[in-house]
Parts: sequence; C-alpha cells; structure tokens
Amino acid sequence: MESFLQLLVIGIGMGCIYCLVAIEFTLVWNASGLVNFSHDKFIMLGAYFFAGTFMLKLGFPVFIAIIMAFAVMAAFGGITAIGVLNPLSRMSSDIYAVMGTIMLGKIMSEAVRILWGPAPYSLPSFIKGSYHFGNITISRVYVIIIIVTVAFMIFINLLFKKTKLGKAMRCVAEDKTAAALMGINVNMNIAITVGISSVLCCIIGVLIIPIFNVSLNIANMIGLKGFSAAVVGGFGTIPGAIVGGLLIGIIESLYTGVGPTVYRDAVAFVLLIIFLLVKPTGIMSKKAGH
Repeated sequence: MESFLQLLVIGIGMGCIYCLVAIEFTLVWNASGLVNFSHDKFIMLGAYFFAGTFMLKLGFPVFIAIIMAFAVMAAFGGITAIGVLNPLSRMSSDIYAVMGTIMLGKIMSEAVRILWGPAPYSLPSFIKGSYHFGNITISRVYVIIIIVTVAFMIFINLLFKKTKLGKAMRCVAEDKTAAALMGINVNMNIAITVGISSVLCCIIGVLIIPIFNVSLNIANMIGLKGFSAAVVGGFGTIPGAIVGGLLIGIIESLYTGVGPTVYRDAVAFVLLIIFLLVKPTGIMSKKAGH
C-alpha cells in the first residue's frame, strides 16, 4: 500500500507537469490557431535563464531569480508572437506554420548552446529533501509541483472569468474576426497570451530542474508527453489538458510498479495512439469550454 501511494503521488506530480505543458499548448492554439512545436525549447530557455543566468552567474536569491526569469520570458514570448507567430498564423498553408515553429525551436536550441554551452549542469541545493508520512517518503519537489499547479489553475480561471483581459482572450479564441469587430486588438491579445504561455513554460522549466539536469534536452520528452496529454484530454480545452495530464502521469507512474521501467516513456504514446484510433476528440470535447 505504501508503495502504491508513493507511486500515486509521483504520478500526480508528473501529471501536473504534463497538465501545465498541455495548457501551454492550449493557450497558444486558442489564441493564434497554431500548434507551437517549439514549446519544449521555451521550457528549456526558461530553465537556462533561471538557473544559468540569474542563479549561477548573477547569484540572485531564488525568489528574485524566478521573478527575473518570468519577466524575461514574458518579454521574449511577446516579441516572438509579434515577430514569428502572428505572421505564421496568416499564412495560407498550415505546413508553413508547422515548419516555422519547428525551425524556431532549432534556432533557440542553438542559441542556448552558444550562450550557455553544451554541458549540462544542476542546482544541487534547489528544492531538495523529502516529506515522511509514516512509511511513505515523498520528494519535496512533487509536493511543490502539485501546489504550484493548483495555484496556476486558480489564477488562469480567475483571469479568464473575472478580468477584461481574460474575457478578451476568450473572445479571440472563439472567433478572431468577431473579436476584431468588437474592438479587440487581436494581434496584441495574441502577444499577451503567448507572453503568459512563455511564463508558464518558465514555471515548468524551474519546477523540473530538481528532477532533471539543466540541459539542451531537458524538456524534449516532457514536451511530447504534454502534447499527448492535450490530445488525450481533448485538444484545445483547459479542462481536457488537466484530465489528460493527470491520466498520463498516474498511469505512467503506476506502470513502473508492475512493468519494466525502460518502457515507462512509451505509456503516454500508447495512450495517444489508442485515443487517436478510438476517440480522436479526446476525453473532453471543445464544447467543454475554454
């Protein structure tokens, strides 16, 4: 029983990471109509800004380093939206948009390699330790991941339902032409949304540093699993992103208790294929709401 509960908590923790990645996909998709295939590089960039620049190089305290990394990533996301995503969204063929975001990711990866170097590194003292509940030992990082994810869910819900900006974002997601006719600056709204999604990528990058080394490949697998979570849950819906992420995280973790660990990463992709064949709209359809 202790082993089951421990695996369950780890699964919920990793599922929360997949939730956040799927939500990032959803924000950009609903705002611009693009699938951001470079989003794993945004996560990587956020981790490097936080750990490589503000923590190790400049020696800022953790809280200040996080705020600075958020600010830089928000600005980077807005600039990327204006300079790359908005033009791509207006192109006649979807293949241009797909290739454009993939190439953007390649450029970001090479820029990080040049600026910070190819060698991976870690923050040995960042979010370490465990909590003990009887015979159950739970790493502190998974508890913090769950708390941060819940806090972000509350924030995004209040943003969409209680603020003028959030309502404008929902209008743009539903119908860009109608939103423009209502006086909403669609391009600026997309830039703000991508800025928020970039901050979310930074949050993910910071949270996974205690689990993985900071490297050029830190978010490759997480990005793919987050995409799987978005599809399994119902692409384009935040509730679907939450359900899909938790489902994949929990099943993946529980599998390690009964099957070979080497096949753990295949769980998300097997679920993705099953849902594409049986229920391609995912667990929750678009009508479930933004």
